[in-house]
Amino acid sequence: MVELVMNLFPARTASRQRSLSSGGLLRFCRRYLSVALLLLLWQAGAQAGLVPSRLLASPVQIVQTAWSLTLDRTLPQNLLVSLGRAGAGLVLGIAIGVVLALVAGLSRLGEDIIDAPMQMARTLPALALVPLFILWFGIGELPKILLVALGVKFPVYLNLYKGIRSIDPKLIELAKTLGLSRWKTIRDIIIPGALPDLLVGIRFAVGISWLMLVVAEQVNADSGIGHMMMDAEDFLRTDIILVGLAVYAVLGLLSDQIVRLAEGRLLIWRGRTTGQGGIG
Repeated sequence: MVELVMNLFPARTASRQRSLSSGGLLRFCRRYLSVALLLLLWQAGAQAGLVPSRLLASPVQIVQTAWSLTLDRTLPQNLLVSLGRAGAGLVLGIAIGVVLALVAGLSRLGEDIIDAPMQMARTLPALALVPLFILWFGIGELPKILLVALGVKFPVYLNLYKGIRSIDPKLIELAKTLGLSRWKTIRDIIIPGALPDLLVGIRFAVGISWLMLVVAEQVNADSGIGHMMMDAEDFLRTDIILVGLAVYAVLGLLSDQIVRLAEGRLLIWRGRTTGQGGIG
């Protein structure tokens, strides 16, 4: 059908494609214009001497330091270690959050058992738990991964739980009328209906995974971006510290974009049913 329309109206279709392309480029430029202006002001302040390099390295100096750290393999090696920790903790945390949300969301008994402890645990400060994690799990990789998973599971749990409980009761009644089993009701109605909330939770979880990684890697770590920043602090190398912060920021942005792309593909049916592609 799409090919037929393109053959019938080639000029109009090509014009629309060019319009979408230019619109996407304009939105991209508009989205990152403020970041570019901030960097330019920062660099101008550094060159004018308003921002002492000892306290805050300039953007150009940060780029030069990042390049030198890349050439001597310091940055790539630490980055790979951090990615491994964040990825393992993210997967584990999402899995735990999904299981707990399903149990609490699908059962009143499960809610009574799980929800109160989860609400209490999510208010505990991560730094206060670090000594306990070291005592329980040692100083290897396990406590670092578990710290990331600890922070990740809460937004996944809260959003998926809310999504499950927000399912229209009429849909559940319809499933019973059609004679669907409990498993088919969960698979075909509850999970698709709660998927938008789950993806929102995953977006929050991805950001929290990097925050928890900062905490985890600055305690008894001998590798990773956080360890690199701690070493730089001992030598007052603000340029290396800012390189580490920039890496965390870029990783957070890229991972969020990946989740947003997945959200667009998984929820393409929502745009079709509502007839809207979003707010401009």
